[in-house]
This record gives sequence, C-alpha cells and structure tokens, in this order.
Amino acid sequence: MALSIRLSRGGSKKRPYYRIVVADARSPRDGKFIEKIGNYNPLLGKDDEKRVVLDADRAKHWLGVGAQPTDRVARFLDAAGVKERAARNNPKKGEPGEKAKERAEERASKAAEAAEAAEAANQAEAEAVMAAEVEAATEEPTPEAEAVAEAVAEETPAADVNESTPDADAGDTAASEGESAQAPAEG
Repeated sequence: MALSIRLSRGGSKKRPYYRIVVADARSPRDGKFIEKIGNYNPLLGKDDEKRVVLDADRAKHWLGVGAQPTDRVARFLDAAGVKERAARNNPKKGEPGEKAKERAEERASKAAEAAEAAEAANQAEAEAVMAAEVEAATEEPTPEAEAVAEAVAEETPAADVNESTPDADAGDTAASEGESAQAPAEG
C-alpha cells in the first residue's frame, strides 16, 4: 500500500483549516486516513507558532516506513528539520508561449521600422537645414539686393502703424457716431 503524508481540508467556505494526515494514496483528499500528525492554519500569520503544528516523531516514523510527503508537507517537514527538501527549479515556467513570442517579435520589428523611418526623416530634415545654411553662407548679397531689403524694412513699420485691427476701427467708428449724434441735440 502506497502511503502519502498530505493535507486534508476542513473548515468552512473561505476559512480553510487543514489536518496533516498519513493516508493511503488512493483515498480521497478529505476521506479516510490512517493517522493525524498535525495541523495547518493558513489564516494565521506566517510568524505565528500555531500556524503549523507537527508531531515530528510520528512524521519521522512514517517517513521511515515509506510514506511520501506532498510538496507543501515537505516544506513543513523541512522547516521543522525532519526531512531536508531539495529546491525545485523550473526555468521554463515564466517563459512565454510560441504565439506570445511571435507577437513580441512582430511588435519589435514594427518598432524598429518606425524608429528607422523617424531616424531617416530626422536625417533628411537635418540635411535640408544644413544645405540651406550652406546656401545662405555662400551667397553674398549684391548691393542692389541690400538696397531693396533696406527699403522694404523702412516701409514695413510705417504700414503697421497706419493699419489697425478691425475691432479697434469698429469701436472708434461707434464712438465718433455717438458724438455726432449727440452734438446736434445739444446745439
């Protein structure tokens, strides 16, 4: 008969309480067991001494007889110093599946293409700016072009002073109309 040291659940809904039992491996989880060797209350704090209560002598006896502990019970036995538990290692556990890897590769390739396009656009813009600067630096203005530029510069401020915004014109017109309408009444 194959023996197992495992947890048997008790307690109510959402309030678990486990017994650590030695049972036949073929019996149901909460069914018939051979001997109860401890308790486990997951609702208590991790530093509470009553969280795991284990009879170490009976656990050693059943391990000597050939009982196999489940992973959780093996952790408890290791913490109690009854049986050392080898650390488990599964390097592929957190690795994504094939489809997720394909989607990640597609996103990476699209991002790389977008980065290349942005880099090319920035480089073309920089080259255009450099070309314009080189062109401006190599062109020397002729005396006639300078004279035209000076004339335009002189005319532009004078034009700005004479021009006014449409809102200001409307206000001035209304004010002058009001004054003209009142002037004959006074006279």
